[in-house]
Amino acid sequence: MIRIVTDSNAFFFEPDYAKSHNVRVVPLSVRVGGEVIPETFLTTEQLFKRINGGPLPKLEPPSPEHFAALFEELSQTTDTIVCIHFSGKLSGVPQNARAGAEALKGRTHIHVIDSATASIGLGALVEAAVREAERGADAETLMKIVRGYIPQLYGVFFADTMAYAARLSHIGRAHALLGEMLTIKPILALEEGDLLPIEKARTRAEAIEKLVEYSIEFSAIERCAIVQATPRPTEDTRALLEQLAAELPGQKWPIITYSPSLATLLGPDALGIIVLDGEVAD
Repeated sequence: MIRIVTDSNAFFFEPDYAKSHNVRVVPLSVRVGGEVIPETFLTTEQLFKRINGGPLPKLEPPSPEHFAALFEELSQTTDTIVCIHFSGKLSGVPQNARAGAEALKGRTHIHVIDSATASIGLGALVEAAVREAERGADAETLMKIVRGYIPQLYGVFFADTMAYAARLSHIGRAHALLGEMLTIKPILALEEGDLLPIEKARTRAEAIEKLVEYSIEFSAIERCAIVQATPRPTEDTRALLEQLAAELPGQKWPIITYSPSLATLLGPDALGIIVLDGEVAD
């Protein structure tokens, strides 16, 4: 049977999903000061408490050697591995997985899919892969179905500060500094695997309105979530939920916490939505 591999940025609504479906989850790490901590040992709230005025945290993807060792282990029980990972433009994870796969070239069929997304989006792709694997689909069919979902995944966020996203080359520190001086809150969209500034807001209330405007563009929401830094609903979350209920009555919006690996790009107090638009095959 095909073995599925993902990373700890993936979010599953079912806490034991990966274990119960034999999915291997590679832990991503976060560098905080001089310490590198697997994000599975750290909550997003704990991450920001550790910073305490120090350098901003940085995502550390698993090394190619880590992936090579994992693939060597899995190859003892399968000849086909499909990896689905956190967007390569934001994390470098798919690139390292491909480099690690070179060590087993010619011995094991290893396919790496760059999800171009994060969090519940990545989790949805993994679940689609698992469904196909458990049905007995071959790797080509499985990957075609998973890749077909990628254009249906959307994410938009607003961040309280541009300092974190400024480390992405297309935003830059000068742009971020100007935003900080003008107290602008950037609206960031996940587009083609990148986190791009698409709009700006002066206040959190205005930013929430823009999230709602974005959400009502979808005609057939199959899966969605509000993502925030803390596990507890905030005043902003309640305001967002109230407006979403008015615009999209009957649509449920679960609230989830974004992972430390995503927090290295969004920073503290960000808020956003991730949507899978369109029908998901059973």
